[in-house]
Amino acid sequence: MKILVTGADGFVGSWLVPRLVEAGHEVVAAIRPGEASDELRARRDRLADAGRIVELELADGESIASVMSEFFDAVVHLGAVSSVREGGRDPATTWQVNTVATALLADHMGTCKVSGADPVLLYVSTAEVYGLASPTPRVETDPTCPVSAYAASKLAGEIAVLEVFRRTGLRAVIARSFAHTGPGQSNSFVVPAFAERILLAKKLGAPAVGVGNLEPVREFLHVADVVAAYGLLLEHGEAGQVYNVASGRPVTLRQVFDQLTEVAGYKVVAETDAELVRAVDMPYLAGDNSKLREATGWLPAYSLEQTLAEVVDAQAH
Repeated sequence: MKILVTGADGFVGSWLVPRLVEAGHEVVAAIRPGEASDELRARRDRLADAGRIVELELADGESIASVMSEFFDAVVHLGAVSSVREGGRDPATTWQVNTVATALLADHMGTCKVSGADPVLLYVSTAEVYGLASPTPRVETDPTCPVSAYAASKLAGEIAVLEVFRRTGLRAVIARSFAHTGPGQSNSFVVPAFAERILLAKKLGAPAVGVGNLEPVREFLHVADVVAAYGLLLEHGEAGQVYNVASGRPVTLRQVFDQLTEVAGYKVVAETDAELVRAVDMPYLAGDNSKLREATGWLPAYSLEQTLAEVVDAQAH
């Protein structure tokens, strides 16, 4: 298949593009134009070895139309304002990128469907759309109750994609991904942030590090398992359906922190830093992966212990 990956130079995209190429697909990697950090430039250099790169500004409808004037058998839509913290800093841009751009992208693909083609759109959403609820693993039919601009805008993106599916028959599939991590993830996310602070404390001999609330329950997949799920959903996902990409292994953030100290070989005290505590922090967010497993045969290959060890090793080097 000829596949467009938006947000290809992001953390997940940099893992997904090589996997799709290895599977024999022709991949076009869409990246945001403009200046880039050293980290982004390094990812883009690796992407250039894997596939063709095009520029795509998701906040610009003309840019979307230009890229989508080329036919693709499938699009994996990763491009987004990608975290609660980032989304809260600029809600207007968050809604423009996560919702409006998604609607435009889906509409262009719907036009292709009406014209006789049959492309697949895999829209990568987030488990954050479930929001506040009882402490049980989320299933796809659970109510959604987002509590951040990021989550609300991603849910609105789901609604836009499903509208195009119903109107045109576009083969649109939605992946609600639960937390995932791995080598190369930004330190603005909790696992690499913990690892960085623990390793710095070890280097300095510091007895404590600052943390936010450690009581919430989450789960953490390895990014390699997540991109494997996306590849399977491109082939086996049912149009109009939502699939949790989840480990089914809930843990508290305190357990994650403690395991990271063990992997790093340095016991350190976690001290609450008020600046790191979210204004609204969901007590429980873990998922049931039964639907995905039954549709594709997917199971996570990495344990939490392996995943955390790889993050620590990447931080150490």
